[in-house]
Amino acid sequence: MIPVRGVEGACVAVLGLGRSGLSAARALRAGGAVPLCFDDSEGARSAAESEGFAVADLSRAGAFANVASLIVSPGIPHLYPAPHRVIVAAQEAGVPVDNDIGLFFRSLATVDWHGFDVAPRVIAVTGSNGKSTTSALVHHVLQTAGRESQLAGNIGRGVLDIEPPGDGGVVVLELSSYQTDLARALTPDMAVFTNFSPDHLDRHAGLGGYFAAKRRLFAEGGPDRAIIGVDEAEGRYLAGQMAEGRGDDRVIRISVSRKLSGTGWAVFANKGFLSENRQGKQVASIDLRAIAGLPGRHNHQNACAAYAACRTIGLAPRVIEQGFLSFEGLPHRSQTIAQKDGVRYVNDSKATNVDSAVQALLAFQNIRWICGGLEKEGGLTGLKPGLEHVIKAYVIGREAAQFALGLEGVEAEICTTMARAVDRAMAEAAAGDVVLLAPAAASFDQYDNFERRGEDFMAEVKARL
Repeated sequence: MIPVRGVEGACVAVLGLGRSGLSAARALRAGGAVPLCFDDSEGARSAAESEGFAVADLSRAGAFANVASLIVSPGIPHLYPAPHRVIVAAQEAGVPVDNDIGLFFRSLATVDWHGFDVAPRVIAVTGSNGKSTTSALVHHVLQTAGRESQLAGNIGRGVLDIEPPGDGGVVVLELSSYQTDLARALTPDMAVFTNFSPDHLDRHAGLGGYFAAKRRLFAEGGPDRAIIGVDEAEGRYLAGQMAEGRGDDRVIRISVSRKLSGTGWAVFANKGFLSENRQGKQVASIDLRAIAGLPGRHNHQNACAAYAACRTIGLAPRVIEQGFLSFEGLPHRSQTIAQKDGVRYVNDSKATNVDSAVQALLAFQNIRWICGGLEKEGGLTGLKPGLEHVIKAYVIGREAAQFALGLEGVEAEICTTMARAVDRAMAEAAAGDVVLLAPAAASFDQYDNFERRGEDFMAEVKARL
């Protein structure tokens, strides 16, 4: 655990008692604070009380009279589409609002670091898609290289749950826009921006607000190295803001859409080969085509970002390549769950938006595609580049018929349930086909989260093999 610093004797309110909220409350208590907790869920409040935390309705009059600050879990709106009533009460009382990410960055460094040969470092990864895979890949490569590494944030453990890093230790954080938007302290040593596409627009009042939340990690975080995907206008703009000039190698540009040249530092993937260029010359390359855990263009982009991050830590290209070769991928992200009679079954339940789903479609041929769910803003037109890889779509979800209407030019069968979709796709699949779950939609119309949806897909497939 990372005890929160600078809170001894203070009453600190905690709103939201899920994974990050409870870990924040524990870390605050370990730092000498007196947490005062609240959650709209009675079950969450009871769980906090069972750990000895005081629980009170923070929206009542006078609740913030003796409170020094309010710590908010990332799933709770603090501004758009409307702030939670407890946040409104804190703001009216003049109480600062923060989150566990802000607490982490202000509490990580200790006097013990003076005795280390190499100070611990933090690699923070954000972006619209690929954050989890990139973060996990960096962590995996560091571990296979024998380096101390911990993975936390929006993946794995809460940031305050990890152990204080040791001499030369690395903390790899996946950070969502919800987390970067609210954190009062952001000081990563290396920051990664994978890519950018519309998402969470209701929480950020549009595309500009969403980008601004991502940009904070760089503009306000001031990392020593900035690794930035430049395949979208937002990434090119951000790279330009961070660099002092063309040859500034504090900014590492990454791409999977074109070769990058110039006098700076660049990592790009072209036709399955990753290349590292510095000062206009190629210094290393890796053949990504045979790496089973990194299929497709989107995973090659993740590989470029992870490679660049590991290079900033000082790992050699061949050491990074060895780590890539043993990476098995993450659950629910281009995860091969079975192969039988020449048919491959792939779970990409994490493809909850159009951009991530089209990348999954582009990674395979001869696809029998299970899709559908709670459709997000913007429609399905962005799927068009990947639809030529689809033999047939099997649509699930409560609004399956409406979703199918958006799949122009693709044969689509209305299945509604996962069981029916898997049954029909498996019955019609032939050798060389890929049965792919890549929903291009949220899961909440039928499942609690994308993990449960992916688990259901895996269970239905395995029950029939």
